[in-house]
Amino acid sequence: MFHIYKGYELVEAYHNMRMGRRFHPTEGFKKTVQAIIVAIVTLLLWNLPADSFGIEGLTVVQQRIIAIFAFATLMWVLEVVSSWATSVAIIGLMLMFCSDSGLKWMCNADEVGQLLSYKAVMATFADPVIMLFIGGFILAIAATKTGLDAQLAKVLLKPFGQKSENVLLGFILITGLFSMFVSNTATAAMMLTFLTPVFRQLPPEGKGRIAMALSIPLAANLGGMGTPIGTPPNTIALKYLNDPDGLNMGLGFGEWMMFMTPLVIVLLLVGWWLLKTMFPFSQKTVELKIEGEMKKDAHTKIVIVTFFVTVALWLLDTVTGINSYTVALLPFMVFALTGVITKRDLEQINWSVIWMVAGGFALGYGLNASGLAANAVKSIPFGDFSPLLILLLSGLICYVLSNFISNSATAALLMPILAVVCTAMGDKLDSIGGTPTILIGVAVAASSAMVLPISTPPNALAYATNLVQQKDMSRMGLIMGLISMAAGYALLYLLGTMHVLG
Repeated sequence: MFHIYKGYELVEAYHNMRMGRRFHPTEGFKKTVQAIIVAIVTLLLWNLPADSFGIEGLTVVQQRIIAIFAFATLMWVLEVVSSWATSVAIIGLMLMFCSDSGLKWMCNADEVGQLLSYKAVMATFADPVIMLFIGGFILAIAATKTGLDAQLAKVLLKPFGQKSENVLLGFILITGLFSMFVSNTATAAMMLTFLTPVFRQLPPEGKGRIAMALSIPLAANLGGMGTPIGTPPNTIALKYLNDPDGLNMGLGFGEWMMFMTPLVIVLLLVGWWLLKTMFPFSQKTVELKIEGEMKKDAHTKIVIVTFFVTVALWLLDTVTGINSYTVALLPFMVFALTGVITKRDLEQINWSVIWMVAGGFALGYGLNASGLAANAVKSIPFGDFSPLLILLLSGLICYVLSNFISNSATAALLMPILAVVCTAMGDKLDSIGGTPTILIGVAVAASSAMVLPISTPPNALAYATNLVQQKDMSRMGLIMGLISMAAGYALLYLLGTMHVLG
């Protein structure tokens, strides 16, 4: 993945660093101990007496799903293996021990309760939301392959001139824009590559270099909030909000952008002001040179037209009646038929993220289809919970976890549970703006988590430039993260109370 992107060497270095750390001898012993702990906890929950859980009518299958959920939580939080590997294990365990295609001596419906449909478990990998991911990846690959991304950066940055603070603003806004449609890792790598000649012009003793380096992860992290495909937590939230068998709110791509894109623009401007204030430039002007040319052939014209048609259809989904999931297949179809994308290009799709998300969807399906969610609603008085407490706890837990583990894994764990809680609380959530405040709020919290170099790949890439100290990244990340969460939740509350959403 990523080898066709500008700045690929940065991404490669980042992944090599993570792999080196993961397979270090001392780390290997630690991971073994963690794996043993996970196995013990999972087996304990798997074999406890059913009445130990305090859920009335708990079946054997439901208990197994509780154990699998605990397994997933611990594996993702401790990062014993890669997140996508845990997701594959989730799907495998559900198929073998909880489905109508499982081991026959362990999956007798008369003895263990309602079984999951093996077809439905497998279909989580072909969920419409997955198609949305693939469509986004295909657009990004085509834009990079034709040089459209570099040309867009060149054209869009030109109006900002040569004044250092304006160049900083340009990089922030353009990075934020790209991150709405392209992987934030690829965006950060590309933009840091474009910044390399700027770094050489700025004096080492000044703070301008720090501002420039930090601008990329800040904008890449925040920019992803602007569209449903900008970052996996957004897409996961959209799935649970629009699930026909669940909340069925019918939130469209264009509707999401209508309220989230203005928020992103405001946050990017706040981030720009903070960066130029905290890390002022000693050199007032810089000369910006971006290398790379857009190919002038038929494929490039096809990509440009398809890109704008796709975005237009996403924005007008409520007008055309074509949902965003169906639209996502348009660029895939056009690029495949015209030869813009080849079978080798398909290898560039970030399949690990897709598997990661599919595992989370499988967990959600298991909770609902087994009847566990319904039993939990009856047994646990969610209706008595304080909406404000749910709001604060969900945001805080997501923010803390996302600073240490994948924000996709965090969202995949929290969203199914919160969807159940929101359903049980019903109209009581109106006092805080309704269900979207909770679920989209979690997505906002995930994108706001950028305190540490390990919090997000863009953070790690910026830190790898050796121009940023961890204390500077942590200070800026904490301030901007808190502002982002406060502004995001305030907006969602306002929209919810005005009944704009849902």
